[in-house]
Amino acid sequence: MTEGVLHTPDGRYIVVRGRLWRATNPHLPERDRQDLVDELMDARRAVKSARDDAQALRQARARVDKAKRALGERGPVWWQDGAPDLNRKMVRNTAYAEWHAALSG
Repeated sequence: MTEGVLHTPDGRYIVVRGRLWRATNPHLPERDRQDLVDELMDARRAVKSARDDAQALRQARARVDKAKRALGERGPVWWQDGAPDLNRKMVRNTAYAEWHAALSG
């Protein structure tokens, strides 16, 4: 898990400004994970530089999506227990509400 980032107790999500975002699949081998993160960062830079070129922008966004899916941050969930995907939900509206409130004091 990434240092300085607040993860839910089960590691499925990170919390950003009170919202849940699906975390990277922790079962990925470290080398694969790093390669995918590198590709994601390259793709995000391509999105930024392609703003005036619609085709390049579509291609760059497709690269971002492909990398995020491979990381487990989009697409089918990477856990196997049937728990629903709460991606993008406000933490206060989920089963993590009490845990998060307790952190805030």
